[in-house]
Amino acid sequence: MQISVPDQPSGRLPDAWRRCVGTGRFDLALRRDYQESLALVQREIGFTHIRGHGLLSDQMAVYRPYEYQGVRHVRHSFTYVDQVIDAYLELGIKPFLELGFMPSELASGDQTVFWWQGNVTPPRDHKEWAALVKATLAHLVDRYGLDEVRTWPVEVWNEPNLEPFWAGADQDAYHRLYEVTAHAVKDVDASLQVGGPSLAPGYEERWLTGFADFVAARSVPVDFVSRHAYTSGPAQQVPFGTHQTLAPAAGLLEQFAAPRQQLKGTDLAALPVHITEFNSSYRPDNPLHDTALNAAYLAPVLAAGGDLVDSFSYWTFSDVFEEVGVPTALFHGGFGLLTHRQVKKPTYHLYAFMARMGELVLARGDDHLVTRDADGRVTVLAWAPVDVTGEGPTDKHCAHTVRLSIPVGGPENASVYVQRSSVGEEAGNAWTAWCEMGRPRSPLPRQLDALREAAEPARSHHSLPVVAGRAEVDLTLSRHEVTLLELTPVRDETPEWWDERRLLGAEPAEPTDIPDAGVPA
Repeated sequence: MQISVPDQPSGRLPDAWRRCVGTGRFDLALRRDYQESLALVQREIGFTHIRGHGLLSDQMAVYRPYEYQGVRHVRHSFTYVDQVIDAYLELGIKPFLELGFMPSELASGDQTVFWWQGNVTPPRDHKEWAALVKATLAHLVDRYGLDEVRTWPVEVWNEPNLEPFWAGADQDAYHRLYEVTAHAVKDVDASLQVGGPSLAPGYEERWLTGFADFVAARSVPVDFVSRHAYTSGPAQQVPFGTHQTLAPAAGLLEQFAAPRQQLKGTDLAALPVHITEFNSSYRPDNPLHDTALNAAYLAPVLAAGGDLVDSFSYWTFSDVFEEVGVPTALFHGGFGLLTHRQVKKPTYHLYAFMARMGELVLARGDDHLVTRDADGRVTVLAWAPVDVTGEGPTDKHCAHTVRLSIPVGGPENASVYVQRSSVGEEAGNAWTAWCEMGRPRSPLPRQLDALREAAEPARSHHSLPVVAGRAEVDLTLSRHEVTLLELTPVRDETPEWWDERRLLGAEPAEPTDIPDAGVPA
Protein backbone atom coordinates (compact mmCIF):
# COMPACT_ATOMS: atom_id res chain seq x y z
CA MET A 1 0.00 0.00 0.00
CA GLN A 2 1.33 3.43 -0.92
CA ILE A 3 1.20 6.16 1.72
CA SER A 4 0.55 9.71 0.55
CA VAL A 5 2.72 12.05 2.61
CA PRO A 6 0.94 15.35 3.41
CA ASP A 7 2.15 18.56 1.78
CA GLN A 8 2.13 20.53 5.02
CA PRO A 9 4.13 19.64 8.15
CA SER A 10 2.37 18.52 11.29
CA GLY A 11 4.99 20.14 13.54
CA ARG A 12 8.68 20.21 14.34
CA LEU A 13 10.79 17.14 15.04
CA PRO A 14 11.70 17.31 18.76
CA ASP A 15 15.41 17.14 19.54
CA ALA A 16 14.87 15.05 22.68
CA TRP A 17 16.75 12.12 21.07
CA ARG A 18 20.02 14.09 20.98
CA ARG A 19 19.71 16.19 24.14
CA CYS A 20 21.72 13.70 26.17
CA VAL A 21 23.85 10.58 25.78
CA GLY A 22 25.27 8.23 28.40
CA THR A 23 28.87 7.51 29.23
CA GLY A 24 30.99 5.25 31.36
CA ARG A 25 32.16 6.54 34.72
CA PHE A 26 33.41 10.11 34.85
CA ASP A 27 37.16 9.46 35.05
CA LEU A 28 37.18 7.38 31.84
CA ALA A 29 36.92 10.70 30.01
CA LEU A 30 40.61 11.25 30.76
CA ARG A 31 41.54 8.51 28.28
CA ARG A 32 42.64 9.11 24.71
CA ASP A 33 40.35 6.46 23.17
CA TYR A 34 37.38 7.94 25.02
CA GLN A 35 38.06 11.49 23.84
CA GLU A 36 38.68 10.40 20.25
CA SER A 37 35.42 8.46 20.29
CA LEU A 38 33.47 11.40 21.70
CA ALA A 39 35.00 13.74 19.13
CA LEU A 40 33.77 11.45 16.33
CA VAL A 41 30.29 11.22 17.83
CA GLN A 42 30.07 14.98 18.18
CA ARG A 43 31.16 15.60 14.58
CA GLU A 44 28.60 13.26 13.07
CA ILE A 45 25.73 13.29 15.59
CA GLY A 46 26.16 16.21 17.98
CA PHE A 47 24.63 15.48 21.36
CA THR A 48 23.86 18.38 23.71
CA HIS A 49 24.58 16.80 27.12
CA ILE A 50 26.41 13.76 28.52
CA ARG A 51 25.64 11.84 31.72
CA GLY A 52 27.54 9.14 33.59
CA HIS A 53 28.25 7.80 37.06
CA GLY A 54 31.10 8.51 39.43
CA LEU A 55 31.46 12.29 39.60
CA LEU A 56 32.05 12.06 43.35
CA SER A 57 33.47 8.53 43.53
CA ASP A 58 36.99 7.90 44.80
CA GLN A 59 38.48 7.76 41.28
CA MET A 60 37.79 11.49 40.84
CA ALA A 61 39.41 12.31 44.22
CA VAL A 62 37.13 15.27 44.96
CA TYR A 63 36.58 14.52 48.67
CA ARG A 64 39.97 14.62 50.46
CA PRO A 65 39.81 14.55 54.27
CA TYR A 66 43.02 15.15 56.21
CA GLU A 67 44.19 15.90 59.74
CA TYR A 68 46.36 18.85 60.74
CA GLN A 69 47.47 19.58 64.30
CA GLY A 70 44.96 17.12 65.61
CA VAL A 71 42.00 18.68 63.81
CA ARG A 72 40.12 16.98 60.96
CA HIS A 73 39.61 19.01 57.79
CA VAL A 74 38.31 18.32 54.28
CA ARG A 75 39.80 19.60 51.06
CA HIS A 76 37.66 19.48 47.92
CA SER A 77 39.88 18.88 44.90
CA PHE A 78 38.74 19.34 41.30
CA THR A 79 41.89 18.44 39.38
CA TYR A 80 40.24 15.64 37.38
CA VAL A 81 36.78 17.23 37.29
CA ASP A 82 38.18 20.28 35.51
CA GLN A 83 40.04 18.17 32.94
CA VAL A 84 36.94 16.15 32.11
CA ILE A 85 34.55 19.09 31.82
CA ASP A 86 37.07 21.15 29.86
CA ALA A 87 37.29 18.28 27.38
CA TYR A 88 33.50 18.02 27.17
CA LEU A 89 33.01 21.71 26.50
CA GLU A 90 35.78 21.76 23.89
CA LEU A 91 33.85 19.02 22.07
CA GLY A 92 30.60 20.97 22.22
CA ILE A 93 28.83 18.88 24.84
CA LYS A 94 27.64 19.87 28.32
CA PRO A 95 27.57 17.68 31.43
CA PHE A 96 24.29 16.34 32.78
CA LEU A 97 25.60 15.99 36.32
CA GLU A 98 24.74 12.89 38.34
CA LEU A 99 25.70 13.33 42.00
CA GLY A 100 27.19 10.02 43.10
CA PHE A 101 28.56 7.71 44.18
CA MET A 102 29.60 8.17 47.80
CA PRO A 103 33.27 8.86 48.57
CA SER A 104 34.41 5.89 50.65
CA GLU A 105 35.67 8.12 53.48
CA LEU A 106 32.28 9.80 53.74
CA ALA A 107 30.25 6.60 53.35
CA SER A 108 28.22 5.01 56.13
CA GLY A 109 28.96 1.49 54.88
CA ASP A 110 31.14 -0.52 52.55
CA GLN A 111 28.56 -1.78 50.01
CA THR A 112 29.78 -1.14 46.46
CA VAL A 113 28.60 -1.74 42.92
CA PHE A 114 30.48 -2.56 39.71
CA TRP A 115 33.99 -3.77 39.07
CA TRP A 116 35.29 -0.31 39.95
CA GLN A 117 33.52 -0.38 43.34
CA GLY A 118 31.33 2.68 43.51
CA ASN A 119 30.07 3.07 47.08
CA VAL A 120 26.26 3.05 47.27
CA THR A 121 25.63 3.79 50.97
CA PRO A 122 24.24 7.03 52.43
CA PRO A 123 26.67 9.58 53.84
CA ARG A 124 27.64 9.06 57.46
CA ASP A 125 27.41 12.84 57.85
CA HIS A 126 24.78 14.64 55.78
CA LYS A 127 26.32 18.03 56.60
CA GLU A 128 29.63 16.94 55.07
CA TRP A 129 27.76 15.62 52.04
CA ALA A 130 25.95 18.96 51.67
CA ALA A 131 29.30 20.76 51.95
CA LEU A 132 30.73 18.49 49.23
CA VAL A 133 27.79 19.22 46.92
CA LYS A 134 27.97 22.96 47.55
CA ALA A 135 31.72 23.06 47.05
CA THR A 136 31.40 21.15 43.76
CA LEU A 137 28.66 23.35 42.32
CA ALA A 138 30.29 26.55 43.56
CA HIS A 139 33.56 25.54 41.92
CA LEU A 140 31.80 24.81 38.63
CA VAL A 141 30.01 28.17 38.72
CA ASP A 142 33.26 29.96 39.51
CA ARG A 143 35.14 28.20 36.71
CA TYR A 144 32.53 28.07 33.95
CA GLY A 145 30.13 30.88 34.85
CA LEU A 146 26.63 30.83 36.27
CA ASP A 147 24.91 31.22 32.90
CA GLU A 148 26.68 28.09 31.65
CA VAL A 149 26.15 25.91 34.72
CA ARG A 150 22.46 26.83 34.79
CA THR A 151 22.18 24.73 31.60
CA TRP A 152 23.61 21.61 33.32
CA PRO A 153 20.86 19.56 35.01
CA VAL A 154 21.89 18.09 38.38
CA GLU A 155 20.45 14.61 39.09
CA VAL A 156 20.55 13.20 42.61
CA TRP A 157 21.94 9.64 42.63
CA ASN A 158 21.25 6.70 40.31
CA GLU A 159 18.50 4.06 40.56
CA PRO A 160 17.90 4.23 44.33
CA ASN A 161 14.99 1.79 43.95
CA LEU A 162 17.50 -1.01 43.29
CA GLU A 163 19.42 -2.43 46.23
CA PRO A 164 22.67 -2.81 44.23
CA PHE A 165 22.65 0.99 43.69
CA TRP A 166 21.33 2.21 47.06
CA ALA A 167 21.79 0.28 50.27
CA GLY A 168 18.57 -1.51 51.10
CA ALA A 169 16.74 0.39 48.32
CA ASP A 170 15.61 2.53 51.25
CA GLN A 171 13.16 5.11 49.93
CA ASP A 172 13.11 7.18 53.12
CA ALA A 173 16.91 7.33 53.13
CA TYR A 174 16.84 8.46 49.51
CA HIS A 175 14.31 11.17 50.31
CA ARG A 176 16.60 12.48 53.02
CA LEU A 177 19.58 12.45 50.66
CA TYR A 178 17.54 14.22 47.98
CA GLU A 179 16.34 16.90 50.40
CA VAL A 180 19.84 17.67 51.69
CA THR A 181 21.29 17.63 48.17
CA ALA A 182 18.60 19.76 46.53
CA HIS A 183 18.92 22.47 49.18
CA ALA A 184 22.71 22.38 48.84
CA VAL A 185 22.43 22.91 45.08
CA LYS A 186 20.00 25.79 45.52
CA ASP A 187 22.21 27.35 48.18
CA VAL A 188 24.78 27.89 45.44
CA ASP A 189 22.19 29.49 43.16
CA ALA A 190 18.42 29.15 43.10
CA SER A 191 18.39 28.93 39.30
CA LEU A 192 20.45 25.73 39.12
CA GLN A 193 18.36 22.74 37.96
CA VAL A 194 18.06 19.81 40.35
CA GLY A 195 15.92 16.68 40.08
CA GLY A 196 15.47 12.94 40.42
CA PRO A 197 14.69 10.26 41.48
CA SER A 198 16.50 8.49 38.57
CA LEU A 199 14.46 5.30 38.89
CA ALA A 200 15.31 1.96 37.30
CA PRO A 201 12.62 0.22 35.20
CA GLY A 202 10.14 -1.96 37.06
CA TYR A 203 9.77 0.39 40.01
CA GLU A 204 6.61 0.36 42.07
CA GLU A 205 4.53 3.46 41.40
CA ARG A 206 4.92 4.49 45.05
CA TRP A 207 8.55 5.34 44.30
CA LEU A 208 7.46 8.20 42.04
CA THR A 209 4.25 9.25 43.76
CA GLY A 210 5.97 8.98 47.13
CA PHE A 211 8.76 11.21 45.87
CA ALA A 212 6.17 13.75 44.68
CA ASP A 213 4.37 13.66 48.04
CA PHE A 214 7.63 14.03 49.95
CA VAL A 215 8.97 17.06 48.07
CA ALA A 216 5.56 18.74 48.24
CA ALA A 217 5.14 18.14 51.98
CA ARG A 218 8.66 19.36 52.78
CA SER A 219 8.84 22.16 50.16
CA VAL A 220 11.92 20.54 48.64
CA PRO A 221 13.02 22.03 45.31
CA VAL A 222 12.69 19.86 42.22
CA ASP A 223 13.05 21.09 38.64
CA PHE A 224 12.73 17.85 36.66
CA VAL A 225 11.82 14.19 37.02
CA SER A 226 14.06 11.38 35.79
CA ARG A 227 13.84 7.64 35.22
CA HIS A 228 15.41 4.89 33.08
CA ALA A 229 13.96 2.56 30.43
CA TYR A 230 15.04 -0.90 29.25
CA THR A 231 13.04 -3.75 27.70
CA SER A 232 15.21 -6.84 28.16
CA GLY A 233 14.28 -9.83 30.32
CA PRO A 234 16.19 -11.81 32.97
CA ALA A 235 19.89 -12.37 32.34
CA GLN A 236 21.08 -15.74 31.01
CA GLN A 237 24.79 -15.76 31.81
CA VAL A 238 27.51 -17.24 29.61
CA PRO A 239 31.25 -16.65 30.05
CA PHE A 240 31.94 -12.96 29.39
CA GLY A 241 28.42 -12.38 28.10
CA THR A 242 24.69 -12.30 28.67
CA HIS A 243 21.63 -13.28 26.63
CA GLN A 244 18.12 -11.99 27.30
CA THR A 245 14.62 -12.00 25.89
CA LEU A 246 13.34 -8.72 24.51
CA ALA A 247 9.94 -7.06 24.76
CA PRO A 248 8.58 -5.06 21.78
CA ALA A 249 10.06 -1.60 21.33
CA ALA A 250 6.69 -0.06 22.14
CA GLY A 251 7.50 -1.00 25.73
CA LEU A 252 10.21 1.67 25.78
CA LEU A 253 7.72 4.32 24.70
CA GLU A 254 5.32 3.13 27.39
CA GLN A 255 8.09 3.58 29.96
CA PHE A 256 8.81 7.05 28.59
CA ALA A 257 5.16 7.99 29.04
CA ALA A 258 4.80 6.52 32.54
CA PRO A 259 6.12 9.41 34.69
CA ARG A 260 3.62 11.96 33.41
CA GLN A 261 0.79 9.44 33.75
CA GLN A 262 1.83 8.54 37.30
CA LEU A 263 2.33 12.16 38.36
CA LYS A 264 -1.05 13.46 37.20
CA GLY A 265 -2.63 15.52 39.94
CA THR A 266 0.65 16.08 41.79
CA ASP A 267 2.80 19.20 42.06
CA LEU A 268 5.31 17.57 39.70
CA ALA A 269 2.85 16.91 36.86
CA ALA A 270 4.10 19.75 34.63
CA LEU A 271 7.84 19.28 35.19
CA PRO A 272 10.25 18.24 32.41
CA VAL A 273 10.82 14.48 32.21
CA HIS A 274 14.27 13.14 31.37
CA ILE A 275 14.96 9.50 30.55
CA THR A 276 18.56 9.56 31.70
CA GLU A 277 19.27 6.01 30.49
CA PHE A 278 17.61 3.84 27.85
CA ASN A 279 18.53 0.94 25.61
CA SER A 280 17.22 -2.47 24.62
CA SER A 281 19.23 -4.43 27.22
CA TYR A 282 20.41 -3.18 30.61
CA ARG A 283 23.50 -5.40 30.43
CA PRO A 284 26.90 -4.11 29.18
CA ASP A 285 27.79 -7.56 27.79
CA ASN A 286 24.75 -8.41 25.65
CA PRO A 287 25.73 -8.99 21.97
CA LEU A 288 22.38 -7.54 20.92
CA HIS A 289 23.87 -4.04 21.26
CA ASP A 290 26.36 -4.76 18.47
CA THR A 291 23.78 -5.87 15.88
CA ALA A 292 21.63 -4.39 13.14
CA LEU A 293 18.62 -5.72 15.04
CA ASN A 294 19.32 -3.18 17.79
CA ALA A 295 19.29 -0.30 15.31
CA ALA A 296 16.03 -1.37 13.65
CA TYR A 297 14.51 -2.05 17.07
CA LEU A 298 15.28 1.45 18.36
CA ALA A 299 14.36 3.36 15.18
CA PRO A 300 10.67 3.83 16.08
CA VAL A 301 11.73 4.92 19.58
CA LEU A 302 13.94 7.71 18.24
CA ALA A 303 11.22 8.71 15.79
CA ALA A 304 8.47 9.05 18.42
CA GLY A 305 10.13 9.43 21.84
CA GLY A 306 10.35 13.21 21.68
CA ASP A 307 6.56 13.46 21.84
CA LEU A 308 6.64 11.92 25.33
CA VAL A 309 9.68 13.29 27.17
CA ASP A 310 12.09 16.21 27.15
CA SER A 311 15.16 14.01 26.63
CA PHE A 312 16.05 10.33 26.36
CA SER A 313 19.67 9.41 26.75
CA TYR A 314 21.13 6.43 24.90
CA TRP A 315 23.23 4.36 27.27
CA THR A 316 26.06 4.79 26.09
CA PHE A 317 28.05 6.56 23.34
CA SER A 318 31.13 4.31 23.62
CA ASP A 319 32.27 0.86 24.77
CA VAL A 320 34.92 2.57 26.92
CA PHE A 321 32.92 1.33 29.88
CA GLU A 322 33.92 -1.03 32.68
CA GLU A 323 31.01 -1.85 34.97
CA VAL A 324 31.61 -5.62 34.73
CA GLY A 325 35.34 -5.30 34.13
CA VAL A 326 37.66 -4.49 31.26
CA PRO A 327 36.19 -5.96 28.03
CA THR A 328 37.94 -9.10 26.76
CA ALA A 329 37.16 -8.55 23.06
CA LEU A 330 36.55 -5.70 20.64
CA PHE A 331 32.91 -6.75 20.21
CA HIS A 332 31.58 -7.88 23.59
CA GLY A 333 27.99 -6.63 23.70
CA GLY A 334 28.90 -3.24 25.12
CA PHE A 335 26.33 -0.47 25.32
CA GLY A 336 28.30 1.85 23.04
CA LEU A 337 27.40 3.32 19.68
CA LEU A 338 31.11 2.78 19.05
CA THR A 339 33.45 -0.02 20.03
CA HIS A 340 36.89 0.71 21.39
CA ARG A 341 39.03 2.12 18.56
CA GLN A 342 35.99 3.85 17.00
CA VAL A 343 34.39 1.05 15.03
CA LYS A 344 30.83 2.17 14.32
CA LYS A 345 27.92 -0.11 15.18
CA PRO A 346 24.62 -0.11 13.24
CA THR A 347 22.92 1.88 16.03
CA TYR A 348 25.57 4.57 15.59
CA HIS A 349 24.29 5.02 12.05
CA LEU A 350 20.69 5.23 13.22
CA TYR A 351 21.74 8.26 15.27
CA ALA A 352 23.85 9.69 12.44
CA PHE A 353 20.86 9.32 10.11
CA MET A 354 18.64 11.14 12.62
CA ALA A 355 21.19 13.96 12.71
CA ARG A 356 20.62 14.48 8.97
CA MET A 357 16.83 14.66 9.21
CA GLY A 358 14.95 17.91 8.60
CA GLU A 359 13.24 20.04 11.20
CA LEU A 360 9.62 19.71 10.01
CA VAL A 361 7.68 16.45 10.31
CA LEU A 362 5.61 15.54 7.24
CA ALA A 363 4.69 11.96 8.19
CA ARG A 364 5.42 9.26 10.72
CA GLY A 365 4.37 5.62 10.75
CA ASP A 366 5.27 2.22 12.12
CA ASP A 367 8.17 1.93 9.67
CA HIS A 368 9.01 5.46 8.54
CA LEU A 369 9.60 9.10 9.45
CA VAL A 370 9.48 11.82 6.77
CA THR A 371 10.80 15.34 7.35
CA ARG A 372 11.58 18.49 5.38
CA ASP A 373 14.02 21.30 6.06
CA ALA A 374 13.92 24.98 5.18
CA ASP A 375 15.57 24.63 1.76
CA GLY A 376 13.09 21.99 0.54
CA ARG A 377 15.25 18.90 1.10
CA VAL A 378 13.06 15.96 2.18
CA THR A 379 14.47 13.13 4.29
CA VAL A 380 13.00 9.68 4.86
CA LEU A 381 14.08 7.38 7.67
CA ALA A 382 12.68 3.90 7.07
CA TRP A 383 13.23 0.65 8.95
CA ALA A 384 12.23 -2.98 8.78
CA PRO A 385 10.10 -3.83 11.84
CA VAL A 386 11.73 -6.23 14.30
CA ASP A 387 10.20 -9.53 15.42
CA VAL A 388 11.34 -10.02 19.04
CA THR A 389 9.88 -13.51 19.32
CA GLY A 390 12.68 -15.06 17.29
CA GLU A 391 10.06 -17.13 15.47
CA GLY A 392 9.76 -15.04 12.31
CA PRO A 393 11.72 -15.40 9.07
CA THR A 394 15.47 -15.38 9.64
CA ASP A 395 16.59 -14.96 6.02
CA LYS A 396 18.67 -11.79 6.01
CA HIS A 397 17.23 -10.94 2.60
CA CYS A 398 13.64 -11.16 3.87
CA ALA A 399 12.04 -8.03 2.38
CA HIS A 400 9.92 -5.28 3.88
CA THR A 401 8.42 -2.69 1.52
CA VAL A 402 7.76 1.00 2.20
CA ARG A 403 5.95 2.93 -0.55
CA LEU A 404 5.57 6.69 -0.22
CA SER A 405 4.22 9.49 -2.41
CA ILE A 406 6.28 12.48 -1.27
CA PRO A 407 5.65 16.18 -1.92
CA VAL A 408 8.87 17.70 -3.21
CA GLY A 409 7.62 20.80 -5.04
CA GLY A 410 9.22 22.07 -8.21
CA PRO A 411 7.85 22.50 -11.73
CA GLU A 412 6.17 19.78 -13.71
CA ASN A 413 8.58 17.17 -15.16
CA ALA A 414 11.38 18.28 -12.83
CA SER A 415 13.39 15.72 -10.88
CA VAL A 416 14.86 15.14 -7.43
CA TYR A 417 18.29 13.81 -6.58
CA VAL A 418 17.99 10.84 -4.21
CA GLN A 419 20.83 9.73 -1.97
CA ARG A 420 20.33 6.51 -0.01
CA SER A 421 22.37 5.29 2.98
CA SER A 422 21.59 1.89 4.49
CA VAL A 423 22.70 -0.41 7.29
CA GLY A 424 21.45 -3.93 7.91
CA GLU A 425 22.60 -7.51 8.32
CA GLU A 426 25.31 -6.96 5.72
CA ALA A 427 25.77 -3.27 4.92
CA GLY A 428 27.14 -1.04 7.65
CA ASN A 429 27.59 -4.01 9.96
CA ALA A 430 31.06 -4.47 11.42
CA TRP A 431 29.68 -7.05 13.85
CA THR A 432 28.92 -9.40 10.94
CA ALA A 433 32.37 -8.81 9.44
CA TRP A 434 34.00 -9.46 12.81
CA CYS A 435 32.12 -12.76 13.14
CA GLU A 436 33.22 -13.75 9.63
CA MET A 437 36.83 -12.95 10.61
CA GLY A 438 36.58 -15.53 13.38
CA ARG A 439 35.80 -13.03 16.17
CA PRO A 440 39.40 -11.86 16.81
CA ARG A 441 39.54 -10.57 20.37
CA SER A 442 42.35 -8.09 19.60
CA PRO A 443 42.15 -7.32 15.87
CA LEU A 444 45.36 -6.50 14.02
CA PRO A 445 45.64 -3.02 12.49
CA ARG A 446 44.67 -4.34 9.03
CA GLN A 447 41.67 -6.11 10.58
CA LEU A 448 40.62 -2.88 12.31
CA ASP A 449 40.84 -1.09 8.97
CA ALA A 450 38.66 -3.78 7.39
CA LEU A 451 36.13 -3.53 10.22
CA ARG A 452 35.93 0.24 9.89
CA GLU A 453 35.30 -0.17 6.16
CA ALA A 454 32.63 -2.81 6.79
CA ALA A 455 31.00 -0.46 9.30
CA GLU A 456 30.24 2.20 6.68
CA PRO A 457 26.68 2.29 5.29
CA ALA A 458 25.90 1.14 1.78
CA ARG A 459 25.37 4.26 -0.31
CA SER A 460 23.63 4.72 -3.65
CA HIS A 461 22.10 7.55 -5.62
CA HIS A 462 19.68 8.12 -8.49
CA SER A 463 17.14 10.65 -9.71
CA LEU A 464 13.37 10.45 -9.60
CA PRO A 465 10.87 12.33 -11.78
CA VAL A 466 8.53 14.79 -10.13
CA VAL A 467 4.93 14.60 -11.31
CA ALA A 468 2.42 17.13 -10.03
CA GLY A 469 4.90 18.15 -7.35
CA ARG A 470 5.40 14.60 -6.04
CA ALA A 471 8.00 11.85 -6.21
CA GLU A 472 7.04 8.21 -5.84
CA VAL A 473 9.43 6.31 -3.55
CA ASP A 474 9.41 2.51 -3.47
CA LEU A 475 11.77 1.10 -0.84
CA THR A 476 12.60 -2.54 -0.33
CA LEU A 477 14.31 -3.13 3.01
CA SER A 478 16.16 -6.29 3.95
CA ARG A 479 15.90 -7.87 7.40
CA HIS A 480 16.78 -5.37 10.17
CA GLU A 481 17.64 -2.69 7.61
CA VAL A 482 17.55 1.01 8.50
CA THR A 483 17.69 3.40 5.54
CA LEU A 484 18.01 7.14 5.13
CA LEU A 485 16.80 8.75 1.91
CA GLU A 486 17.63 12.39 1.16
CA LEU A 487 15.62 13.95 -1.67
CA THR A 488 16.91 17.26 -3.01
CA PRO A 489 15.15 19.20 -5.79
CA VAL A 490 17.33 19.38 -8.90
CA ARG A 491 18.25 22.72 -10.37
CA ASP A 492 19.47 21.67 -13.80
CA GLU A 493 22.49 23.68 -14.93
CA THR A 494 23.56 21.40 -17.78
CA PRO A 495 24.99 23.57 -20.61
CA GLU A 496 23.03 23.54 -23.86
CA TRP A 497 25.97 22.11 -25.81
CA TRP A 498 26.37 19.04 -23.61
CA ASP A 499 26.03 15.83 -25.67
CA GLU A 500 26.63 12.53 -23.86
CA ARG A 501 27.48 10.85 -27.21
CA ARG A 502 30.62 13.01 -27.57
CA LEU A 503 32.19 11.62 -24.38
CA LEU A 504 34.46 9.33 -26.42
CA GLY A 505 35.01 11.71 -29.31
CA ALA A 506 31.99 11.08 -31.52
CA GLU A 507 30.89 13.77 -33.94
CA PRO A 508 28.37 16.26 -32.57
CA ALA A 509 24.74 15.46 -33.19
CA GLU A 510 22.56 17.46 -35.53
CA PRO A 511 20.72 20.27 -33.73
CA THR A 512 17.41 18.43 -34.03
CA ASP A 513 19.02 15.28 -32.69
CA ILE A 514 20.52 16.75 -29.50
CA PRO A 515 19.08 14.97 -26.45
CA ASP A 516 17.40 16.88 -23.66
CA ALA A 517 19.95 18.48 -21.31
CA GLY A 518 21.06 16.13 -18.60
CA VAL A 519 19.28 13.09 -20.04
CA PRO A 520 21.50 10.45 -21.72
CA ALA A 521 20.46 9.42 -25.21
